[in-house]
Amino acid sequence: MNLIAVYTTLIVVLLIWIGARRNPLMALVEIGREMLRSYKFILIIVGMFSVLALNKYELQIERKMHLAADYTSFVFGLEGHFVRHVQELFYAPWLTPVIVFFYIFMLQSVLAASLGIYLLDKNRVLLYATCYTIILTYAIAIPFYLYFPVNEVWSYVPAGVKFTMLEVFPRFEQEYRPLSGLNNCFPSLHTAISVSMALLAFRSGNRRWMVISGISAVVIVFGIFYLGIHWLTDMLGGTLLAVVSTTVAVKLAKLTLRSGEDRLRVRSRATHTR
Repeated sequence: MNLIAVYTTLIVVLLIWIGARRNPLMALVEIGREMLRSYKFILIIVGMFSVLALNKYELQIERKMHLAADYTSFVFGLEGHFVRHVQELFYAPWLTPVIVFFYIFMLQSVLAASLGIYLLDKNRVLLYATCYTIILTYAIAIPFYLYFPVNEVWSYVPAGVKFTMLEVFPRFEQEYRPLSGLNNCFPSLHTAISVSMALLAFRSGNRRWMVISGISAVVIVFGIFYLGIHWLTDMLGGTLLAVVSTTVAVKLAKLTLRSGEDRLRVRSRATHTR
């Protein structure tokens, strides 16, 4: 996991440099300035890390609650062998490492880089909206993980799906599984977060970042099926969560920045051409 953290950091630096065309290290300076400028931002950051911490301990909470529900067979009854058909249609040995790269690295890299780019672009509306989106996404998803548990597709034998992740990352279950339970499928966080970052990027007017986050979202959403992890139902739930979270988050950001000195409109695509 330490190696993953190092690679993720390097990818974030590269994405910020491409997306903002400025020194990525200046994002650290800008976040310090924002914290000094606004106590509201500090509270939002605390809220964001709090909900991320809650997600980290969700598995322990689940075990202590002794919940025994399992809705996997119900979801399988709704959609049948959709994921298996996707795997059979698109599987290729050369494609698997590409999908694994996006699934493991790009999700958190695009999220972190979004914060850095909006800081450097001085787009405070989308900076705050990104933080609110994360808070809302996890706050809505965690209750589903506790009370509507659905197992990953590959682990449900009747689905007939392979876990292709292991072809590239054979120690996935030992190194990555502790971060995410086998039954934390609905809604798909990979879908919700990647689509959310793309939706916010399209509001930013930063064309390079629209393209990068858009491609990342498409590959990740395809990848959750290709790797045999998520059901179609999970993806649809994650997409709906992304739309709701980003819509509410932008409104909350504008309310937070409603005072005269904080007001900053969302840049329009017509006037900002990166």
